[in-house]
This record gives sequence, structure tokens and C-alpha cells, in this order.
Amino acid sequence: MSAGPAGPEVPARTLLEAAEPVREAAARRAAAADRDRILDPEVIRALKDAGFPAHFVPRRFGGASGTFTAFLDAAALVAEGCAAAGWCAALFATHARLAAYLPVEAQRELWAQGPDTLVSAGFVPSGTVSAAAGGWTLSGSWSYISGVDFADWALLAAWEPDPAERRLRFFAVPRRDFTVRDTWFTTGLRGTGSRTVELDGVHVPAHRTVAQAVLLAGRAPDTPPARCHDVPFRLVNGIALVAPALGAARHALHAWTEWIAGKTEVLMGRTVAAADKGSVQSALARTSAALDAAGLLLRRIAADADADAPPDPGAVPRSHRDYAVVAESLRDAVDRLQRASGAGGQAEGGPVERAWRDVHAAASHAALQFDANAAVYARHALAC
Repeated sequence: MSAGPAGPEVPARTLLEAAEPVREAAARRAAAADRDRILDPEVIRALKDAGFPAHFVPRRFGGASGTFTAFLDAAALVAEGCAAAGWCAALFATHARLAAYLPVEAQRELWAQGPDTLVSAGFVPSGTVSAAAGGWTLSGSWSYISGVDFADWALLAAWEPDPAERRLRFFAVPRRDFTVRDTWFTTGLRGTGSRTVELDGVHVPAHRTVAQAVLLAGRAPDTPPARCHDVPFRLVNGIALVAPALGAARHALHAWTEWIAGKTEVLMGRTVAAADKGSVQSALARTSAALDAAGLLLRRIAADADADAPPDPGAVPRSHRDYAVVAESLRDAVDRLQRASGAGGQAEGGPVERAWRDVHAAASHAALQFDANAAVYARHALAC
């Protein structure tokens, strides 16, 4: 019997559309993730099903080679449900993008089981490296490795052993070759499970390494590379750190607005609506505007990265400034909501409390420190 005519092709969901079920699943388990200091496996499955790990994977390995604009919007949306889930979703996508700069032989190994491979990374150089036949030997520990309990591979930074020419290199290590030690006891982003990875004399073949200079240049080995693999690392590296904070702050504003709208207070012997207070109205207006401005700044960076033409020379230093400004603005925004909440807003589990901790944790990341990023922008601007 011959087959009937094929039906209309169903268009694939966009990453943003696929992120909504992740947000819902993450929101249901956000309190548990905060308490247990790890995401629920169901949330990990949901973010894999949505396409976060595959978003920047080269198409020849089944990935999407996707855009930064879609990535920004989707990561922020997931973080509205749970900042830790948004953080891990963003980093799994980002670290897979970095894996696309490894030699093609290593890429084949890493994505042999499909584009949903989970890659964690340690960017702070650590451990010891020695030359070995056909590659390197790696030992030591790397801290703050987000989502590592679920990772299939780790990308770890370490200095090459030649003291005369100190060069940073990233090493791709499969899960079977490292152990995880629980060192993640923090006030914010607890659910990211950013624990410590330990290696003891692990052999890493030469093809599973990439020099930092290659990552910074943003030129993947594909010819021609997809647009997402042909942008400077320093233009886009901050998106994965700030997008989850933006989502968490949006959640805080939404929850706080609903809560404060029904809140009453007793002042001078009479009951008044909190919504009628000037301090509450000011907090609402300033915070909502700050979050809108933060989103616009981040979307401009993403648009620069997605554009067909190479970014202008000022795009990278401007992005450093903008990432730092956005991080400070989001931190100030949740501070403002917390102050306007009164004693009721200080309770554990309150409408702002967890988001306040998570946004502060994200904004404290070394890559978002204002003075260092301001210096990058100032050197560019003042040299013009």
C-alpha cells in the first residue's frame, strides 16, 4: 500500500517558545533547588528538551548554530522561574559554543551521542599541566563549576608548563576522568551546584585542547564558521551571566507588584493601602524602567553579535561597560524592592528574598565588576 500524501511540515519551536515549559518546571522546583543546592533532574531534562545545550552546537553535529538574541531572551525567561535553572541553561549553551573551537576530532568525540551533551567549564586557571606523549597530563582542582553534577564533559583552564611563554589553554575532559567534590555553600544561586572538579594525572590528547587565544579571536575551525562561532569571545561572554539576573529581577518585580498591590499598613492609627505610598510608587516606576533599560542594552549586544557584518571596533569595549552597568542596575533594582517591602519582605520565602540573593550572587561575578570593565571602555573611548 502506498503512503498517502505528506501533511504540512510542522515548524520547529523557537528556543524562546521551548523555554516556557522549562520556566514552569523550574518554578515548581525553585525552592527545592535553593534548599538542596542542586537542580532537579527533571529540570535538566526540560532544558535539554528545549534545546539549550544544542543551541550553539554546529549544525553538522545536529545543533542549531543559533542566535544570541534568542539565547538571551530564552535564558532570561527560564530564570524568571528559577535563577539557578536559567544560569545553568545559559552556561550549558555557552560552554557548548566554546567546545566548537576545539579541533574537529574532539568535537566528534564530544557530540558523538548527539548535540545535547552537557558541558561545564572552569575558566579560572588552576591545576598543573605537564607535557606527555601525544598531549598533556592534567592534575588539580577547579572550583565554581556550575551544573557539574550533570555534566558529560568539562572544559578546564590551565597554564601551559613553559615558564618562558605563559599561555592559557582549555582542556576537554570526559566525565569518567574527573570527580566532583561538594564545596558549594553560598547565599545565592544555590541551585547551580557550582562545585569543585578534581583530576589526578589525567591524560588529555592534544586534539582535546584549545588555546585561549583561539577562543578570544572567535574563529572556529569550520569553514566558513556559523555566525555564532565567528564573534569575539569578549563581546558575548557576559550574556550568560547577566541574562539569568535579568530574569530573576523580572520575577522579583512581578511577584512584588502582585504582593504590594494587596498590602495594607497601619499609619498613625489608620489603615492605608501600601500602593498609595509615594515610596512604593517610586520603587515600582524606577525598578520597572531599570529592567526595561537593562533588557534593551543586552539586546543591543546580542544584535551586534548576530549581525551579518563584523561588529564595529567599539562594540567589545562598549559591551564590557554595558554588562557591568546592567549588573549594577539589576542589583540596585532588587535592593530597591527589598527596601520598599518593609518587615514583611524580609521573611525567608518572601516575594523578593530569593531573587535578591540570586541577583546579588550573579552581579558579584568577577567578569561583571564595574571598575575593571569601566577601564576597558575608558581606554578605548579616551584613545579615540
